[in-house]
Amino acid sequence: MAWLRLQPVTSAFLRFGLITFVLFLHGLQVDAGTGAIPPITGQNDTCSGSSECKEGVILPIWYPENPSLGDKIARVIVYFVALIYMFLGVSIIADRFMASIEVITSQEKEITIKKSNGETITTTIRVWNETVSNLTLMALGSSAPEILLSLIEVCGHGFVAGDLGPSTIVGSAAFNMFIIIAICVYVIPDGETRKIKHLRVFFVTAAWSIFAYIWLYMILAVFSPGVVQVWEGLLTLFFFPVCVILAWIADRKLFLYKYMHKRYRTDKHRGIIIETEGDHPKGIEMDGKMMNSHFLDGNLVPMEGKEVDESRKEMIRILKDLKQKHPEKDLDQLVEMANYYALSHQQKSRAFYRIQATRMMTGAGNILKKHAAEQAKRSTSLHEVRPEEPEEFISKIYFDPCSYQCLENCGAVLLTIVRKGGDVSKTIYVDYKTEDGSANAGADYEFTEGTVVLKSGETQKEFSIGIIDDDIFEEDEHFFVRLSNLRVVETDEPPDLNKLPYPKAILASPCVATVTILDDDHAGIFTFECDVIHVSESIGVMEVKVLRTSGARGTVIVPFRTVEGTAKGGGEDFEDAYGELEFKNDETVKTIHIKVIDDEEYEKNKTFFLELMGPRMVDMSLQKEVSERKLTMEEEEAKRIAEMGKPILGEHPKLEVIVEESYEFKSTVDKLIKKTNLALVVGTHSWRDQFMEAITVSAAGDEDEDESGEERLPSCFDYVMHFLTVFWKVLFACVPPTEYCNGWACFIVSIMIIGMLTAVIGDLASHFGCTIGLKDSVTAVVFVAFGTSVPDTFASKAAAVQDMYADASIGNVTGSNAVNVFLGIGLAWSVAAIYWASKGQEFHVSAGTLAFSVTLFTIFAFVCISILLYRRRPHFGGELGGPKGCRLATTLLFVSLWLLYILFATLEAYCYIRGF
Repeated sequence: MAWLRLQPVTSAFLRFGLITFVLFLHGLQVDAGTGAIPPITGQNDTCSGSSECKEGVILPIWYPENPSLGDKIARVIVYFVALIYMFLGVSIIADRFMASIEVITSQEKEITIKKSNGETITTTIRVWNETVSNLTLMALGSSAPEILLSLIEVCGHGFVAGDLGPSTIVGSAAFNMFIIIAICVYVIPDGETRKIKHLRVFFVTAAWSIFAYIWLYMILAVFSPGVVQVWEGLLTLFFFPVCVILAWIADRKLFLYKYMHKRYRTDKHRGIIIETEGDHPKGIEMDGKMMNSHFLDGNLVPMEGKEVDESRKEMIRILKDLKQKHPEKDLDQLVEMANYYALSHQQKSRAFYRIQATRMMTGAGNILKKHAAEQAKRSTSLHEVRPEEPEEFISKIYFDPCSYQCLENCGAVLLTIVRKGGDVSKTIYVDYKTEDGSANAGADYEFTEGTVVLKSGETQKEFSIGIIDDDIFEEDEHFFVRLSNLRVVETDEPPDLNKLPYPKAILASPCVATVTILDDDHAGIFTFECDVIHVSESIGVMEVKVLRTSGARGTVIVPFRTVEGTAKGGGEDFEDAYGELEFKNDETVKTIHIKVIDDEEYEKNKTFFLELMGPRMVDMSLQKEVSERKLTMEEEEAKRIAEMGKPILGEHPKLEVIVEESYEFKSTVDKLIKKTNLALVVGTHSWRDQFMEAITVSAAGDEDEDESGEERLPSCFDYVMHFLTVFWKVLFACVPPTEYCNGWACFIVSIMIIGMLTAVIGDLASHFGCTIGLKDSVTAVVFVAFGTSVPDTFASKAAAVQDMYADASIGNVTGSNAVNVFLGIGLAWSVAAIYWASKGQEFHVSAGTLAFSVTLFTIFAFVCISILLYRRRPHFGGELGGPKGCRLATTLLFVSLWLLYILFATLEAYCYIRGF
């Protein structure tokens, strides 16, 4: 199936080889003087131009200038192989360049979003707008060789116009528009289509891409034929920011779009998208976003907040789906699988596809699979290697636990002292002493003081304190036990207090214990611990304690029930619970269990209530009777309190339960969103990582092979391509990592290296062409444009197959073509025009071949874009894919347009047809 999809590509390459062979034979005929067809003498003044080799910017002429046929063939092979090898080098350094661009455009900032209810949340968004980054840095990264070739050719040859740079830009635009889009149309799987999502942006960039070449023709043949004025060059350069601003306005729907609601429909007769004013639509508009999503119920809602919510919902959906498919996996494994799935299926930038294509082509492997494998190894190593707790050289002495409860009829309470850390072979002495709280020594408990001895090897010791019982009802009371005077000795003999060494043990918190005496002389007061409790929805079964205070005499029944609030029972948010708690004699705590339903919401704040109803005694005879004799004031007070001792509800008879999102689940989603930043995948953190990556062979593979992200073994092709490119990989590993200066250091160094390699490529291409008798314009259109566009071809193919939309594969073609003219030609010609104007002269540019090539491309490009828009009709389904017959017909048509462009441009260059 893959071979069938690539048949048109193979056919195009075979035709390209055939054209190359014909052109080579033509060159030999020119040298031998056997040209059979006399050229037409027309307006193209380059017909009589010589094909002799000229000094390059870097490379000198290969002498002798007129070698024999055998030497000429050898030179052609050397130049051709060197040209291909230099193209590989430019692709690999462009990989670094695009990685820096991905890191730069992936920078984030924190914003505060205010919801309609007044609540504010803080989140992170991208600093760079997607459309702006695509038309500026992304387009520059994709077209850097063509742009720099044009600039270097002019500056390197004394500010004299050449054919190689401009013809490469036009030829590359033709290859992008016809061949790359043809491949993208064909490789879509059967039964699938891809549409452009941001259609407004596509209209803007497509219009500018055609206007750019119309403008180029007007400069060459209308305004000042054969001369480029300073204002023409600067205006060409100025069109670049204008194009970016208009595309940004279309993307953000500013000005008119912001204040008008629009409705889009398809004309049944013509299939054209029609825009009209209307009410709020209920569907999705032509760019894939909800119409006028700036406004919701009359309130302004930031687009960034909606995008953040959508990404969170998508991540939650992925986690839930993976949990259902793989219930046996633990959370860490699910997180890694979700991370790989999200990285594989999210919308990616042009830079990522370019990097991925280059690395898979050069044996560097699938970067997503490598990233997933590295994350899995790192996660495994973190689980296996656990840091050991540092050894504590000092023993810590404290109570464990620090709070005790006992009934007043218990007789005595046991307290525990614990020793932790240090040398347990030492003997430790520590004093303790009771202190009054609301309980009084002698009336409620026995005053106690003494010394606890922790002998060698002992880590804990218990001691007891007596509790005094009475028959008068009292409220719960408490007292304290404090540790003091810690001593450490080497032997079991009593220590000499005057000769103690430096401390080897300390009193640690808690060194004071609290003992609460619970009265057992009446039924008690029943209450929850507090009014409000917060629980996570992932808790499963929550436990709520009901306390029995101020007495524990007799058996008491306490009914309870749950009451709905914003949280619904019946298994929606929680399981209903109701029943009775039976407190036995002297029993002080009971637990209610309620099942909470986990529906894995990112943000949740729902409430329900748990109520206690009136308690009742099972056996009233257990309540103590009070004598009817005349009582003292103290006894009267005790009687009053005793009469109050019937079982009643306490301070917190109703508990509000607030069910919140799972903190673990929320933090997992947040971490996954941060980890799906592609800058973490393509970026590098150190030179060591870059050199290790440069010498490592990895397997290429498609992202949809499996969802776990496991790597395969490298194939023979991977090894061959790695050894062919290992020199470039190691050399360019010296470029600063993308982590330095937020990627700008790598950006600057990479573009300087691309400029040097481009200068060499320009010289090689010129020498290659003149050796076989080809003009620079033909060499640029056929060979240089093809070589610089191969990585973009693979990148667009991957984008077409993997993306849900066609923007990354088609939309960026039109944007790059416009940027090529505005930056590549505008910058070069502005510099040259200013240079010659400073000398009082004009900058001359031959209009013949270039003007004809531009005109031909403009006509064909208009046809191509019209066909793409026509394919949005329901019968086709979208710009890419569709029915097999239509798909094949579109592909063949676009390939034919490219071949016709190459044929006519070549015939006009050699004056076999009349040009301008």
